[in-house]
Amino acid sequence: MTKIPTLPRKHLFDLPEGVIYLDGNSLGPLPKGVAARAAEVITAEWGGQLIRGWNASGWMDQPGRVGDMLGRLIGATKGSVVLGDTLSIKVFQALAAALALRPDRRVILSDSGNFPSDLYMAEGLVRLRDAGFTLRVVAPEAVAGAIDDSVAVVMLTEVDYRTGRRHDMAALTRAAHGAGAVMVWDLAHSAGAVDVDLAASGCEFAVGCTYKYLNGGPGAPAFIYIRPDLQGVAQPFLSGWLGHEAPFAFDPTYRPAPNIERMRVGTPPVVQMSMLETALSVWEGVEMADIRAASVALCDQFIAKVEARCPELTLISPRNAAQRGSQVSFAYQNGYAAMQALIARGVIGDFRAPDVMRFGITPLYIDAADVTAAVAIMGEVMEHRLWDRPEHHAAQKVT
Repeated sequence: MTKIPTLPRKHLFDLPEGVIYLDGNSLGPLPKGVAARAAEVITAEWGGQLIRGWNASGWMDQPGRVGDMLGRLIGATKGSVVLGDTLSIKVFQALAAALALRPDRRVILSDSGNFPSDLYMAEGLVRLRDAGFTLRVVAPEAVAGAIDDSVAVVMLTEVDYRTGRRHDMAALTRAAHGAGAVMVWDLAHSAGAVDVDLAASGCEFAVGCTYKYLNGGPGAPAFIYIRPDLQGVAQPFLSGWLGHEAPFAFDPTYRPAPNIERMRVGTPPVVQMSMLETALSVWEGVEMADIRAASVALCDQFIAKVEARCPELTLISPRNAAQRGSQVSFAYQNGYAAMQALIARGVIGDFRAPDVMRFGITPLYIDAADVTAAVAIMGEVMEHRLWDRPEHHAAQKVT
């Protein structure tokens, strides 16, 4: 019998002393070995091998190799995920390819809980195509009822970045397919946080970032998934040279690669991708079902303790764990200042306008003792109005 790994695995992270880090839903902490790997790539590989590193150190194959490592965590089959570029670029790629699969339809359906950048990319694509496309945005709870035979693509983020509300991926994908629409999922707040099964869902496309729960570091590359049967069909409208069937033939005419490689665009960020590849080692021997079970228990504990200790805060995340990702959000009129006061005292969460205090619960390095300690500090901040100081009200560029 395979032994279930003990959680958390704090020994695998370089966490600052005296800090309870509840912001892994925004930027994951530094796994041990990542800094040394970055130095190795810079000095030994780039410095020592120069251009030879593309072959000698396998730089060119990284996007697919790391894609397969990540794919295990999101239920993707081997060869269906590739890394590179930013999440916004991957959203554009997936959405453009999805629209091309339904040339007789003109509606992109999304919801008001989607991350704004996804909606911005959809708006830009609508303007670019100038072919009568429409972006229709409805309330999250109204998505299922809004899927009809006019919809070409349903584009949703599985876990709401503000509240942690979680869509039912399987049910909504079935609804989209039942109406003849293509399904695109954004897994920015899902990958590494909840148990995703892309293959079982049957969705055509999925995208996501790697700097949150996957701990790839600021600016870590994004990923895109294409269902295997569509990899030779999906049109890569951002037809970069590394998505070409034979990049080093330098053919003046674009021919897409016959597989997931067609969704590569430009030169991969080798140093950043090497950091991500090393960071993913913290998942060795860990199953997402175990992460999910620990997350649910910790989130439930956090909610119960905060509501008992800080009645001023209003829970806006779903109370039902099945409808929630791996974060808990509370609304508070002075939420920004309260969060700054918490950060000053070593409890790091973050804030989203207009009044949302977000707390990411990441079982890889958070345990029940951390939750208890964090809530005790929150209670002190709220009870004694420690947030009501000038330095905590001063707005910073990143919240």
